[in-house]
Amino acid sequence: MLAIIGGSSLDRLSALADVRRVEMATPSTPYGAPSGPLIFGKLAGRDIVFLARHGENHSVPPHKINYRANLWALQAHAVTQVVAVVTVGGIGAHFTAGALAVPDQIIDYTWGRAATFFDGEVGGDRALVKHIDFTKPYDEPLRQCILRAAQRVEIPLHDGGTYATTQGPRLETAAEIQRLARDGAHMVGMTGMPEAALARELNLQYAALALVVNAAAGTGTSAQAIDLPAAEALARTAMAQVVHILSEVANVGN
Repeated sequence: MLAIIGGSSLDRLSALADVRRVEMATPSTPYGAPSGPLIFGKLAGRDIVFLARHGENHSVPPHKINYRANLWALQAHAVTQVVAVVTVGGIGAHFTAGALAVPDQIIDYTWGRAATFFDGEVGGDRALVKHIDFTKPYDEPLRQCILRAAQRVEIPLHDGGTYATTQGPRLETAAEIQRLARDGAHMVGMTGMPEAALARELNLQYAALALVVNAAAGTGTSAQAIDLPAAEALARTAMAQVVHILSEVANVGN
């Protein structure tokens, strides 16, 4: 089954038909409760499940999201593929406000987040340390599926890019963005990790669909300050394109 994890400006998926909610109260997973209910339904005729990463009312900040419970709950309901929708700040000429991208790399700048299932908190095989190969953090076949879907519906989509994950919930300073640019980042967000690594630990196919909603701090139109109302407005309007691509991804899987 395909799961869609919605980020900022996508806390509901109105395109779903035959909707069924599954409330996941504590202790619904070994790691507590996920961000909100699992919303089952049909998208382009395909059975999928939707989960709002920040909760249905956008009340969970990035550093307090229970990433482990979210991924665990999805896997427990037969999910094998996850498309994560993220809103990001753009770094560089190709990642201007309104652009869409399917990143192929991640740099993790977060700290203090529960970043593995294998930390001894739960018994069995998860009591032991497990190392995963994370050379390519996103599932390539799923990335290509998203790219083909966008091409079919004629929505421009940038292939590749490095997603820098920062701690949040504050946005970055101009100096921090300069550092990220030197490190090779093309976009910056707050939720890409440990979500991607946890999906890999569970053998879930995972890819991200990123919507650039503003120039990163200190660059372009954000040279002096980020216009947050403008970024939020762009996210609301451009999310229709994201949903269009997601519907085509689902359609391909039928």
